[in-house]
Amino acid sequence: MATLLRKIGLIRLHNRDTEDPKHHHNHRGGGGGQQSASLRGKGGAKSGGHKQQQQQQQQHPGGAGDASPGPGKGKGKRAAEPAPRDKPPQPAAGAAGAAGAGGPRERAAGARAGPGPAAAAAAAAAAAATAGGSLVPAARQQHCTQVRSRRLMKELQDIARLSDRFISVELVDESLFDWNVKLHQVDKDSVLWQDMKETNTEFILLNLTFPDNFPFSPPFMRVLSPRLENGYVLDGGAICMELLTPRGWSSAYTVEAVMRQFAASLVKGQGRICRKAGKSKKSFSRKEAEATFKSLVKTHEKYGWVTPPVSDG
Repeated sequence: MATLLRKIGLIRLHNRDTEDPKHHHNHRGGGGGQQSASLRGKGGAKSGGHKQQQQQQQQHPGGAGDASPGPGKGKGKRAAEPAPRDKPPQPAAGAAGAAGAGGPRERAAGARAGPGPAAAAAAAAAAAATAGGSLVPAARQQHCTQVRSRRLMKELQDIARLSDRFISVELVDESLFDWNVKLHQVDKDSVLWQDMKETNTEFILLNLTFPDNFPFSPPFMRVLSPRLENGYVLDGGAICMELLTPRGWSSAYTVEAVMRQFAASLVKGQGRICRKAGKSKKSFSRKEAEATFKSLVKTHEKYGWVTPPVSDG
């Protein structure tokens, strides 16, 4: 029985192969057909899925990009985030700094605190500059006053110790910076000394005022009495001497040295006591002396200075 069944099966297979050549062809290449059909099926599914994705993107732009790999997936993530227009507007840094960060309490505290840090720093710098500008000159003036006082005190002590009593000093209104200096002696062989003897003039009186920056600037010196002519004494009692100008002055000069130079200038310039009626009693004026001194300084700076040495006296 089994043999019969096997024969029948073989006959059916033979008839199918002989009667249907197409089937026979498919039977031999059946594996390849199934594989190609499978590939076609996969390709169709893939193309169908791609078409479906395109349709979804057209209907919902950027909505279903998570199903596709690559750039589409990134687009989908960005699309999932809220759009910029949906975000609440953020204030700028400058506006936030100006309006004040935090809640109402913080803003109220900022309003009470006044301007911001930059404005406060600028205000502090301006205040420091103003304070420094006012303190520096005051400290400098105090220092100059101390230097001037010490120098003039020493000058007074040195003059008081002079053995020949060449000059003497009196303070004007007890001010250390305003002196009346008496010149007691000039060259005894000069005509000026003869005039002093004939007119019973015991001394030539001069006034010296010392500036704030003395001894680095010269004192202003002028003749008070008697009224002199020539001897480099000009209107108002101004004295034409280069060492009394900022250009010719040196901080090493002492009052004694200046007075000795002045005595030599009087003799060299043939100074005389004025004896003319009406003019001899006219006193010198400080204002006139200052104006004359400024004028002669300009003149001599243009044409040069000639000052006799001490040895000539």
